[in-house]
Amino acid sequence: MGMLDEEWFLNTRLKLRHLQLFLALDEERNLHRAAVRLGMSQPAASKLLTDLEIRLEVRLFERHARGLTPNWYGEVMVRHARNMLSELRHTGEEMNALRIGNAGTVTIGTVMAPAVTLLTSAIERVHRDLPALKIGVEVDVSKALVPRLLEGELDFAITRIPAGFQAEHFVFEEIGEEDLCFVCRQGHPLTGQTPLTLNAMAAYPWSLQPVGGLMRQRVDSLFLHHGVAPPRQIVDTTDVLVSLALVDKSDTITVTTREVAELLCAPPRFRVLPFSEHLSVQPYGLVSLRQRRLSPGASALMTTLRELIAHTRIAAR
Repeated sequence: MGMLDEEWFLNTRLKLRHLQLFLALDEERNLHRAAVRLGMSQPAASKLLTDLEIRLEVRLFERHARGLTPNWYGEVMVRHARNMLSELRHTGEEMNALRIGNAGTVTIGTVMAPAVTLLTSAIERVHRDLPALKIGVEVDVSKALVPRLLEGELDFAITRIPAGFQAEHFVFEEIGEEDLCFVCRQGHPLTGQTPLTLNAMAAYPWSLQPVGGLMRQRVDSLFLHHGVAPPRQIVDTTDVLVSLALVDKSDTITVTTREVAELLCAPPRFRVLPFSEHLSVQPYGLVSLRQRRLSPGASALMTTLRELIAHTRIAAR
């Protein structure tokens, strides 16, 4: 079995139909259903796959009585086929946007706090120069955003690179840490307690990110560091609005970024607990793929974000 050269896709006559077939086979795990989905006959689909496997000199899918499953080679082809088809769809969206007078489309992923201030400010500024630019914002945790960036669903992200992802695939431009704070309802029994202790806080119900989430890890490590047993009653949720609804209606405590607290936690209803110890999580940053060129619209938004970040740093000195 020989090594593939840089133009292997030309030598093996890789076609768009191959990419579509890889995805259909991965999702259907059955040659007949995949062929029907693509409007092909089963023999034609089988020949398309077999001919490519012969040229590549590797089997991509394992055949068995129940259908087909991709092996390691097949998984590589499926993953990159999904990326390539996603890029082609984005190309069509940008072309259509330009045809009707828009400035293109951009989809950004972000963790919560930057979406509250940094990203919204950048969007407002970019729309002054490119009012027709279509911008989509997806807010989620880093572990969900980075796979979507790799699959081509996002142009770039304001996030962290979680453990398990190879750093060489990304360009990471650090922005800063997120300061955390504890939030309760106005009138909570703890609001009048001085000094505020973890032992006292642990006695109340909490609403936190599920185990493994960055803020959850920070809170868990805080209790561990001080030798305090963690709260026994915890509602796991990634939705900050669910947490705040629980806080509003009960003695529940939650943890959120200070920026989110300042925006969403109105003083008549909520209270930031005066915990004496500084609490933050690891820095987030602008994350893009090293081998992917940004569209003009995405590049304009990225440039604006960089300018706002630089201005904020100068103002903070």
